[in-house]
Amino acid sequence: MIEFNFVGAFLVGLMGAAHCFGMCGGLIGAFSANLPNRAGNQLANQLSFLLSYNLGRITSYTIAGSIVGGSTAALGAMFAVDDYLLYLRFFAGIMMIITGLYIAQIWFGIVYVEKIGKGLWAVIQPLTKKVLPIQHPSQAILAGMVWGWLPCGLVYSTLTWSVASGSALQGGLIMLAFGLGTLPALLTAGLAAKKLANWVQRKSVRIISGLLLIGFGLQTIYVAIYQL
Repeated sequence: MIEFNFVGAFLVGLMGAAHCFGMCGGLIGAFSANLPNRAGNQLANQLSFLLSYNLGRITSYTIAGSIVGGSTAALGAMFAVDDYLLYLRFFAGIMMIITGLYIAQIWFGIVYVEKIGKGLWAVIQPLTKKVLPIQHPSQAILAGMVWGWLPCGLVYSTLTWSVASGSALQGGLIMLAFGLGTLPALLTAGLAAKKLANWVQRKSVRIISGLLLIGFGLQTIYVAIYQL
């Protein structure tokens, strides 16, 4: 069950490349264009900053997953509720199916989930000004950690799997897998990015990936119902 969540989370990150380009592509582009000029290999210099940025972003995802997973574990221990995780897994299964429908471009309802985080982002966004301009990779890590809280329907959907894990460790690992899946999209640039975007936009690739996620969702729901 949990292993499917890891695979599914990585797949969501990987196949959500088009969504990543739309949500974070502009930030990455602006970030790359304003990197400091330093002596030495410019490509290596740029890569070090981009890796630092993405390390910060994925760290935020992992922290968020650990927080929500640990919170459900704590609530279960405090109130001694036996079946709460089964209901949460049922809900997570539904979110997997909704995400699969989005990846397969059958239904785009998941974008409405992004509205949930707009209030939180309004509070966090001013922090971005404190880490600009970025002159050192350590600042890039901090910038990535801030931008990791940018409202994103795919992030929120995957977070429901962390909630249902009922464990801070498992919740964090699920979001880590998701973050690693997003790396190819957000590390590539120019022609490589176009090639990746074209590949993930292929109808057959999106449908197969979407069906896999829907299958994970149905399996999650089945297990939850069977254990009730």
